[in-house]
Amino acid sequence: MDTTGIRQAVLQAIASIAPEADWQRIRADQPLRRQVDLDSMDWLNVIAGIEQRLSVAIADADAGRLATLDAIVEYLQHRQAEPRPSPARAAADGELREARHLVDGTVVTVRPIRPADLPLEADFVRHLSAETRYKRFLVTVSELSDRKLHYFTEVDQVRHVALAAVAERDGREAIVGVARYIVDAAGTGCEFAIAVDDAWQGSGMAGILMHALIEVARARGLATMEGTVLATNTRMLKFTRQLGFRQQRDSEDRETVRVVRAL
Repeated sequence: MDTTGIRQAVLQAIASIAPEADWQRIRADQPLRRQVDLDSMDWLNVIAGIEQRLSVAIADADAGRLATLDAIVEYLQHRQAEPRPSPARAAADGELREARHLVDGTVVTVRPIRPADLPLEADFVRHLSAETRYKRFLVTVSELSDRKLHYFTEVDQVRHVALAAVAERDGREAIVGVARYIVDAAGTGCEFAIAVDDAWQGSGMAGILMHALIEVARARGLATMEGTVLATNTRMLKFTRQLGFRQQRDSEDRETVRVVRAL
């Protein structure tokens, strides 16, 4: 694809996330996020949209260099000859891979959760604020029972997939976010859940986890992903809407909203 085609694809990816942007005023040599209202989740969706449109992989280490439209186009000119690995092919053997990300200057590893992570999972939940725990579990809890901790960490990574975001905190490894899904009885869809440490909320960590989880579900042939969100959790409702989930209100339960996305 020539430069004009690449530029058009990039603009289409951005326009799909920020349709209200005035493209006549955009300066190609100036930082895009100063000109277009894109939060961290929006930016992740823009990157994913560009990758899908041009079949290229954008390395996390390179994302920080892509501040301007000119920089994005120049980068893609060099990368378009390198096809993006097929997610289905990468996950064909059932293996889930580790991925490193730089989030607010901190290296975070997203990897499959392991049984040995039980104490880390316990600390993670204990470290969450009471409000965040309630939004995640829909009940008031201070910490998880041993039985629940085993359930959350001893997963088969087939019908129950769980990814942990791990970073260093106070000189030791700590879980700062977890996203998981459980396949439904029909084997065609799944239900997801996600929680992120309060200190990491708004950093883009939730988006990184959900993009990884969605890619696994899609690669394994699942057709839909669903979740339950408190009707008062406007931040989560906006987040899932940005990820492409549609909202379904339950007339019998006005306290929660069902969010559904086709994969």
